[in-house]
Amino acid sequence: MEEWKEYRLGDVAIIKGGKRLPKGIELISNPNTHPYIRISDMYVNKTMELTSSYRYVDNNTFNKIKNYIVNSGDIILAIVGNTIGLVAIIGKSLNNANLTENCVKIIANKEVSQEYIYYYLTSIYGQNKIKKSIVGAAQPKLPIKNIISITISAPSKELQERTTNILSSLDDKIELNRRINENLEQQAQALFKSWFVDFEPFKDGKFVDSELGMIPERFNIKYIGDIPHTIESGRRPKGGATDKGVPSIGAENIKGLGVYDYSKTKYIPKEFALTTNRGKINGYELLIYKDGGKPGYFIPNYTIFGDGFPFENMFINEHVFKLDLLNKEYNIFAYFYMQTPFIMNQLNSIGGKAAIPGINTKDVESLPIFSYENNKIKEFGNIVLPMIKRILKNCRENSRLAQLRDTLLPKLMSGELKLSEIETKLDE
Repeated sequence: MEEWKEYRLGDVAIIKGGKRLPKGIELISNPNTHPYIRISDMYVNKTMELTSSYRYVDNNTFNKIKNYIVNSGDIILAIVGNTIGLVAIIGKSLNNANLTENCVKIIANKEVSQEYIYYYLTSIYGQNKIKKSIVGAAQPKLPIKNIISITISAPSKELQERTTNILSSLDDKIELNRRINENLEQQAQALFKSWFVDFEPFKDGKFVDSELGMIPERFNIKYIGDIPHTIESGRRPKGGATDKGVPSIGAENIKGLGVYDYSKTKYIPKEFALTTNRGKINGYELLIYKDGGKPGYFIPNYTIFGDGFPFENMFINEHVFKLDLLNKEYNIFAYFYMQTPFIMNQLNSIGGKAAIPGINTKDVESLPIFSYENNKIKEFGNIVLPMIKRILKNCRENSRLAQLRDTLLPKLMSGELKLSEIETKLDE
């Protein structure tokens, strides 16, 4: 450890806050203007790239807050809210983006490299020091003066570079798997669209015969309630969720295929899990966002878990539906089918009318769906099932790689691992 030195973050980096939007200004969805990074945009990936979920400011607003921008390679740190302490690094697609006042940006300027600061702050050591710098109980926050005083343990510049090369290689593998998954899902979406959307009964957004005003029998359409299935939500244990036990998946983690934020995991006691099978995820069931959100506004979301992702043993909580059509291939078809405009519009309308936005069992069972007797459904499932299996396998590997990445630096600092040993193993 004699090679390692302690630095104050404020001595080796520039730390600058973001900027609140001017009063009366609202974000827009026009991607031809300037991205505005909100704290909610930090949820999915530590490396932040531009996605369809981003919102923007117009040119006039940008000119008013242009001194508060981030560029590729900048580190950002959340300083308020339930994501306080979350660290991300700006990717190549987010140059010249405005930053919310709920984050600060960090740019290295001396003995410690930008990449090393990023990996240190995301490590267990860094996160512990960030937590100790938080003030306030009712409304916790992370003042810039406290961030400046956070200490960083770092080796020589040469060892910093070797360390970050290893960590970035793990991140590169994670990103490669993510891109493979994205491509596989796009292929499945394209196949679904060509087989089931670009013809009747979906064509032009209609689900009925234009002349008869009803669903033609030749399409083998059934209602979910009339076909073999099970549907249930999870149960809330007495006293609520705990910080250990068996993972309990909530609506906040029903975000699409292959997406899971481990930092949001809650748990139910093992004893409770042993006494109930309600809400247990066996794998390849369709999980549906059931309730929550702003009054009058409901957008359902879906996912499929399984094959050990995100956990081997897991349950859903009371805010999630588990729909099982008793066949993996049929459930996979349903994942894509439920995202068609007709079904989404129907659930949007139903869910938004409730006092607490959401849907119930009857709402799901009243939805029409192609019967599994339709041979095209079976063929689609047979083609896409291997794609979903690959996606889940990649997600499982990414979870393992992320855990290795996040624990590697502390093990190097403690002397538990030696850099040369890790480099040798990676070269094999």
